[in-house]
Amino acid sequence: MSPRRPEPRTLVRMRTQRQIVDYSLQKRALLRDVLSGRVGTYEVCDASPYLKNAARFHGEPTDRRCPICRRENLTLVHYIYGDELKQSAGQARTRTELPVLAMTFREFQVYVVEVCRACSWNHLVEQFLLGRDGLSDDSVGAGAETATAVGSSASGSSASGGGAPATKRRRGARR
Repeated sequence: MSPRRPEPRTLVRMRTQRQIVDYSLQKRALLRDVLSGRVGTYEVCDASPYLKNAARFHGEPTDRRCPICRRENLTLVHYIYGDELKQSAGQARTRTELPVLAMTFREFQVYVVEVCRACSWNHLVEQFLLGRDGLSDDSVGAGAETATAVGSSASGSSASGGGAPATKRRRGARR
C-alpha cells in the first residue's frame, strides 16, 4: 500500500491555474482579533443570504470545522468573474464545472470563499486565474492573440474582428 498524499485545501491544481493568491495569513490575523475580543463575531459572521444559498446548492463540503461556532463544517464556494463570461460572471460554480469552463474561455478569475451555514462566518480563501491562455502549448500563440486583442480594443474595434475594422474606421475618419 502506498502512502496517501494529503489533499489540497481547495482545488486540485489544474493545468491552466495561475496567479494564485492565498488569504490564509489574513484569515489567521482576523481570527486572532476575534479571539482576543478586538473584533466582534457579528462583524465576521455576516454572510449574505445569497452566499449561504450558493454554499447550499453549489458549495463543496469540507472536513474543517467553523473557526467561530465549531458546530458545522465549512463549505467552499467558487465564484467566477471575467469579461468573456458575460451573463455568467459573478455566478457560483461547482468545482467540477471549473475545468470545463477553463477549456472553454480564454481567461477568468475564480474566488474561493469558505462559508459556515450555521453562524454565517465567511472569508475569502484564495483567488486564481483559469482559462486556455494558461496552457503552455498555446502560450506563444495566445500571447500574440492577446497583443492583437489589446491593440485592436484600444483602437475601438472588437478583439474578434482583428485590426481590419479599425483601419477602415481610421481611413473613414480622415475623409
